[in-house]
Amino acid sequence: MTIEEAIDWIHSRKKFGSRPGLERVQALLNKAGNPEKKMPVIHIAGTNGKGSTVAYLRSFLAAAGLTVGSFTSPYIEEFNERIAINGKPIADEELIAWVERYQPLVEELDQDPEINGITEFEVLTSLALDFFLEQKVDIAIVEVGLGGLLDSTNVVQPMLTAITTIGYDHTDILGETLPEIAQQKAGIIKKDIPVVTGNISAEALSVIKAKAESEQAPLYQYGKDYQVEYLQPDGSWGERFDYTSDTGRLSKLKISLLGQHQIENAGIAIKLYQVYCQLNHLPFDEKAVRSGLFAAQWPARMEKISDEPLVILDGAHNDHAIIRLVDNMKREFKGYNIHILFSALETKDIDSMLKDLRKIPHAHLYVTTFDYPKSLNLSRFDDQETERFSVVSLWQFGLAEILEAMDDSDLLLVTGSLYFVSEVRQLLLNVGGNDERN
Repeated sequence: MTIEEAIDWIHSRKKFGSRPGLERVQALLNKAGNPEKKMPVIHIAGTNGKGSTVAYLRSFLAAAGLTVGSFTSPYIEEFNERIAINGKPIADEELIAWVERYQPLVEELDQDPEINGITEFEVLTSLALDFFLEQKVDIAIVEVGLGGLLDSTNVVQPMLTAITTIGYDHTDILGETLPEIAQQKAGIIKKDIPVVTGNISAEALSVIKAKAESEQAPLYQYGKDYQVEYLQPDGSWGERFDYTSDTGRLSKLKISLLGQHQIENAGIAIKLYQVYCQLNHLPFDEKAVRSGLFAAQWPARMEKISDEPLVILDGAHNDHAIIRLVDNMKREFKGYNIHILFSALETKDIDSMLKDLRKIPHAHLYVTTFDYPKSLNLSRFDDQETERFSVVSLWQFGLAEILEAMDDSDLLLVTGSLYFVSEVRQLLLNVGGNDERN
C-alpha cells in the first residue's frame, strides 16, 4: 500500500457524511482495545480558536520536556499533520501500517447494520488515539471536530477540557442560537474535570456554567480567573501582551501569530498549562511558556507568506472569525490598498461574511470558487460587480492578475474556507519558493 492509497481509503469513508453520535466510533474503539481509556487527554472545543490554542499548549508542554500527541483538523500542508507528536506529523509508513491494521476492523463493523458506515473522522479519531497510546505520549491534546456532545472525539476521558469561543457556525447541526450551540460545546464537560473557557458571551457562558455546576467541574473563566492585556503589535510580526491569574502575572509575552484574538487563545493555553501543572504536581515553567508562545506556529491564521508583495492568509471560515479578521485588518494595516480574495462553502452564511468584509477600508473584494464539494456558487453574484466587488471564475488567474498589479502600497488577503486558503497557500509556496514565512 502506498501513502496515497492509505489516504484514499480514509477519504473513501467520506461518503457516509457527518453523522453525529458515538455508537460507531465506540464500537471501533472497542475492537481496537479501548485506547481512549488508557492515556491522559486534554479535550478542546469551540467555534474558533481551537487550533491556535492547541498549537500554543502543545508548544508549552513540549518545551517543558513532555511528549505531546495532537489530533487536529483540517490540515493545511499535508494530511498527516492531523495526527502529530510534538508537532511532527505521523510518518507515511506509520500511517500506512495503521490503515492496514484498521481496514479489517472497519470492514467487520460494516457487516453490522446497527453500526455500519463508520465515517472518515471516526476512523481518524480511533486511529489517532491508538497511535498515541502505542507511542506512549505523556499527554494527548484532542480537538473537537464539530460541536462537542455528539462529536466522535467525545469518547475520550479527559483530565482537562476547554471551550475557546462560541459563535454561529454549523447552525443546521448545532442549533440556531448561541445557547443552543453552547449546549453542544458544553457536552465535553465531564464530572469533576476542570474546564477553561475563553472570551464567550454571557448568554452562551451561562449554559456552560450551568453544565459545569451540574457536573461539579471546576470552571476557570476568561476575564475572571485569568485575563490578558493587549500591549502592542510586535515590531516584526506578532503581538505582545500581559497575562494575569490568581497564581501571578507574566509580563511582556510575545507571540508570533498576528491578531488580537490570538492573545486570547494564548491566554486559554497558559491557563490550561497552569491547571495541568497543578493536577500533575509539576512546577509551572515560565521559560517553557515564553519560548513556547513564540515558537508556536499555525498556518493560514493571519499568516504572512510574502513581504514583496505583502500576502496574508487567514482561514476565517465563519462570521465569528470574519468579524475578528476585519478588526485585525482595520487596526494593523491602515494605509494599505487591500485586495481580498475570498471563497467559502455554501453551508456558511456567505452574505453575512461578505457584508463584514466590505467594512474593511480601501478594500477591493474578489469572490471566487474552488474545486471542493459545496463550494461557493458564483451564479448568486450575477450582475453584482461594482468598482470594489469582482467575481473571479478561476481563482488561479484572478490571483495572478492581482499579484501582477500590486506595489508597495498594496496588500493581498486570502480568506474564507480553510480548504480554499490551503489550496492558494500551496500554489503560492510552490511557485514562489518563499522562505519568508513568520
